[in-house]
Amino acid sequence: MMQTFLTLNDGASIPQLGLGTWQTPDAQAADAVRAALEIGYRLIDTAAVYGNESGVGAGLRAAGLPREQVFVTTKLWNDRQGFDSALSAFDESLARLRLDYVDLYLIHWPAPSHDRYLDSWRALIRLKEEKRARSIGVSNFQVPHLERIIEETGVTPAVNQIELHPDFQQQALMAFHVLHGIRTQSWSPLGQGALLQDKTIRAIAKKHQKTPAQIIIRWHLERELLAIPKSVHVERIKENFAVFDFFLDAEDTAQLTLMDNAKGRIGPHPDTAEF
Repeated sequence: MMQTFLTLNDGASIPQLGLGTWQTPDAQAADAVRAALEIGYRLIDTAAVYGNESGVGAGLRAAGLPREQVFVTTKLWNDRQGFDSALSAFDESLARLRLDYVDLYLIHWPAPSHDRYLDSWRALIRLKEEKRARSIGVSNFQVPHLERIIEETGVTPAVNQIELHPDFQQQALMAFHVLHGIRTQSWSPLGQGALLQDKTIRAIAKKHQKTPAQIIIRWHLERELLAIPKSVHVERIKENFAVFDFFLDAEDTAQLTLMDNAKGRIGPHPDTAEF
């Protein structure tokens, strides 16, 4: 099974499928990351607020792969937004990871009530200029947030990581991303597990002799989305990666597209989320 890659708007190459580590305790992160890299994953996604950057870094070292072969993402938390504080927070993340650079650094939420995401974006631009963050992007940004940072700085995010799964497909935001060359990365790509019991998905899985999770992940990949399903269980991590040996057909894709639900959001709304 071969990992597939997409090209970002800054020319960097990013693996389509990665390991998410949200809600992975620091003590378990090292084993999960090492296992994922041994299975074939080449993208690991963490964040300051996950409290597991040290464990993720330990897993990277335990796997023993050359640094340039692993794509590492981390994120700026809301309480550190602002120009100077974002730079300090980035230094702290690097120290916990024990890395000289990250491949992608994201603003985790726009947190519009704080109104510091523009200054934070300027800090990320600085980090990219210094090549300590090879690519920069955002997470959970809506169209007005994206328009503002692009218009004010002239720098377009490489990635916007958003909640996206068959039950909540974010078509309008996706269209904006395509127009501006922003790659969409799906968090909670499996709908936090709720979609694994869906009758439509289970029928498609039976047809292909795959699991529901594999069908959903394949759907993300075929839409040229980036996806970061999370797990600490080696068998599940392995299962989630076994998606490069089959394709969905037009009927499958049409059925999954019909699942879109404007009320399908599981996580908080970025315009009103307070942390």
